[in-house]
Parts: sequence; structure tokens; C-alpha cells
Amino acid sequence: MDSRTAAHVLNQIGSLLELSGAPRYKARAFQKAGRSILALGADDLTPLLKSGELAKTPNVGPATLSVVQELIENGESSYLERLRSEIPQGLVQMARVPGLGIAKVKLIHRELGVETLEELEQAARDGRLAKIPKFGPKTAERILSGIEFARDSGRRSLYHRALAQAVVLRDGVARHPDVEEAIIAGTVRRHHETVGDIDIVAICSENPEEVARSFSNAPAIADVTHSGARVSIHFIDDTRMELWCTSRSDAAITLWRATGSAEHVLQLTTFARSNGFMLDETSLRRGKSKPLAIRRESDLFAALGLEDIPPELREGTGEIEAAATGSLPDLITSEDIKGALHCHSTYSDGGATIEEMALAAKERGWKYIGITDHSQAAFYAGGMKPDKVKRQHDEIDDLNSRMKGFRILKGIECDILTSGDLDYGDKTLDSFDYIVGSVHSQFKMDEDTMTRRITRAMDDPRLTILGHATGRLLLSRDAYPVDVEAIIEKAAENGTVLELNCDPHRMDLDWRYLRDAKEKGVMIEIGPDAHSEIELDNVESGVGMARKAWLTAADILNTRTARDVLAVAGRKRKR
Repeated sequence: MDSRTAAHVLNQIGSLLELSGAPRYKARAFQKAGRSILALGADDLTPLLKSGELAKTPNVGPATLSVVQELIENGESSYLERLRSEIPQGLVQMARVPGLGIAKVKLIHRELGVETLEELEQAARDGRLAKIPKFGPKTAERILSGIEFARDSGRRSLYHRALAQAVVLRDGVARHPDVEEAIIAGTVRRHHETVGDIDIVAICSENPEEVARSFSNAPAIADVTHSGARVSIHFIDDTRMELWCTSRSDAAITLWRATGSAEHVLQLTTFARSNGFMLDETSLRRGKSKPLAIRRESDLFAALGLEDIPPELREGTGEIEAAATGSLPDLITSEDIKGALHCHSTYSDGGATIEEMALAAKERGWKYIGITDHSQAAFYAGGMKPDKVKRQHDEIDDLNSRMKGFRILKGIECDILTSGDLDYGDKTLDSFDYIVGSVHSQFKMDEDTMTRRITRAMDDPRLTILGHATGRLLLSRDAYPVDVEAIIEKAAENGTVLELNCDPHRMDLDWRYLRDAKEKGVMIEIGPDAHSEIELDNVESGVGMARKAWLTAADILNTRTARDVLAVAGRKRKR
């Protein structure tokens, strides 16, 4: 029994448990165990079971271990089969439709006997769905559009999950005896917010085509397609890997092609041709001469008279022209970050105390953290009333008096109300060092109304940062209607900082808009939206997305000192 198959079974059990009405923690236990088992990357789990190592694997408890043990011994799980007999598998797909949720899926199944996305779509079209109590035509219409969203999103993964999968696949490929090195390429390397197929380049010591064919025998494969030294593998858990096998001499150009994007590859090929070069599948030559020695991607760019183009920029959006004129930006790095300004604590819906969050930030080498718990309108998230704000500020003052070389800033994630006003009265608003303003309610406004709501809030001199400006949840919820260009113009006009919220489900603002903001001189804050110590690491993904938007350290608020952050907030208040 291999890791991927076992993980797939555990994840299926977790999904079906959710639909069965079991406690959420029980379903999550199976899903977390599945991720831990997958990370083992074992072709055979039997030795790990016998040695006792499997039982020591993080997140693998007695219940999940018994399932894996049965899989190893019998090749199947009786627990999974029992759940399947009780719950139609199609309901899991239905639960992915935005706006449905477990309770509504159960209701639809009970009322109409619907068990698949196809049957759900038909019920929405023929009017049966609208007749269910509390549904109606508008709900049926939203579900119909959500079905297409679910189908599209089901083919992609959030970046952080795709990266974890890519690491497992890369490590598995690297264990092949004829593979010298395996490298992650494709959209993961270009740091897209969502990822479809995962591209891996395998540098081979033997015939690349033979190595590619040998991967047909890998465990947990549902389907495989060969094309010379490339192989497309579809695994049983719906993960898709595009494997590029190559020799060491051809590796640099193969890696460049596998990284993409298709538009970048086409543009660079055209650029090479216009400058007297021929760039084919594995080589670069001038005219009819012998292929040039290209050992690294940087050699390819240098031979064409270009600066080295970072993978994040390779989208065919002007990077070749900039590289030709020596005007590529000096992109931000993780080392440039000095603090985090969008963080929650146990004062609202966070899972760690202010002190714990501060110490975790300090361990990462940062110099400050801003605590931005929810304001009172966000009652569902433990939003703070004014007296609670006062207690929090007293605690921050006490901690700051005891912490050396580190500062805790008094922030708030303040709800932008439907009127465009900020939650709280003037006295409370004036007590914060800075304010992150966010929309958390009434998403169904039309574009003009939502845009006026947000830009009115931005005109408040106390609003320092506009948080997750479009409200999107990747692969789950579309952005609410809003004129992002108007928001960027407003930020340029009055000095509001725009957030790159790097919760992996958000990545909001989108990197394409961030580049527009940069060109208009708008400052950006990379906010982890951290609700625990570990989520401070969201900043790492945020830096990757900022790089994709062509941002430098000078474009980012939290590459500056705490004193500078306060100065930015102060300047807006004086406008």
C-alpha cells in the first residue's frame, strides 16, 4: 500500500464524515492524517507499519492508523465502504458548490433524491430546486452558476496545497535510480495563486524516454499518457503531474519550457528568431552554427542579451522588453520583511494570545507585529466592543514595557459598514495606531454601491490600510462586484495603503491589480491575516505573489520600520 492511495482513502472518509453529520473535528482528523501520510511519499507503507514509525507520524491517531493498517493488510477499507453505502459519493461534489453547504445538500437529497452534480444541474434548470422550501428561483439560479464554478475549481488547487503536492511528487521522482535531480516547474514555480497540473523536470543519467516510460508503473495511477520523454500522469486522488525527463545537457532549456508560461515561451522564441537565433525544444543556436552551451536558464537569457528573468515574471506581460533594456525590478525577498500588520489574537477569533503571536513574530526575525482583531460589528468573529479594546491596549502597553527590541502595534480590522462608515465612534477609532478597514458583510451590493461604500471608507483619514479589497475566496467564492480601478485611483489620491492579503484562500488584491497599483504609486501591505502563530508563515506566499506583481521592497509598507509604519498612518491622518 502506497502513501498516495492511503491518503486518498483517508480524505474520502473525511469528506463523507462531514456529510454524515459527524463532528467537524472527526472529519478534519482524517483529512490531516491524509496529508501527513501523503507527505511520507512511501511506495510501500508496510515497513513503516511494522517498525512502528507509522504510528509516530504526526496527526496519525488510533482511528486513522487502523484504517491504514487495514489497507496494508487487505487492500481496502471497510469503514470507507460502509460510509459509501450510507452516503452517495456525488454528494461530496455537490457540497463544493458555493452557497450550498452540508445542510442544504442533505435537504436537496432528501427532497429530490438528487445525488450528482448533473442531477443537481437538471433540477435547477427544470424548476424542481426552486420549489424546495426557502430556496426559490434566485437561489436556484445562484446554485446553477455555482455548479460551473465547482467544476472549474475542482480541477485546481490553492497554491500552498499545490506546493505541498509538488514537493511530494518531486521527492518521489528524485528517488528513481536514473534521476540525478528533480525540479518543480510550471505554475507552482511561477507562483500562481491556483494550480492545475504540477510540472516536474527530471534530469536523467540514462535515456530520458526510457525513464519517462518507467513511471507508468508508479503506484496510485488512474491514467497515463506518453509523448517521447514527457509523461502525463493522472493519479487516483485527481492529482495531475506533467513529467519532463531530460538529459543534463538539455536540462536548462527544458526547465525553462516546463516553467512557462506558454505566452512567455512563445514571445521569447519570437524574440530569439528576430535576433538571428533559433530556439527549439532543447537547444539555442545562432544561424546554422552548433548549439550554444546552455547550462543554466541564466545562460539562455544572457545569450539573447537579456537580464535573467525571475520565474514569477514569466507571464508574457512585458518582462522580455524590460529584460532587454535592463529595467527589470529588484524584486522583494522574504528577508526584506520587518513585521506583520494583519494579525488576530484570542481577543477576537485568533487561536493565540498577543504575547504568543508577538514571540512567534520575533522568532521569525521581525521587529514588530500589529494586532488587528475584529471590530464590534463582526460579532460572529468575537468582535471587540470599546471596553474590550481598552483592555487590549492596556495589555499591549504592558507587553511593550517588557519586550526588548520588538514592538506590538495597536491595530484593528475594522468593519466597513454598508454606509461606508467605519465601525466604532471617533474616540475608539482615534485610539488605534493604524486601522485595517475590511468589508465582511452585504456582498450582494451592485458594483457602483459597493465601490462608493469602500471609497467613502478610504476617505476616512484614520483608515490606513484597505483589507482584502475584493472579498474573493479562491476556488470557493467570486469577488463581490467592485470597481478595482476606482479603488486604486482613490488610494493613489489619498494615501490609503492597499493590502495583499496572503491568506492562501484570498491572495487579495490579485497580483494583476497590484502591478497597476504599483504603477500609480500606491503602497502595498503584505498581510498574513494570521489567526495563529503558524499562519504568520502566510507572509512567505505573500512575498511570492508580490514578486509576481513586480513589487520591490520599496513598494511594501511592512518592509519598513515600526516608526515608519506609524508615520505613514500619521501622514494620512493629516491630509
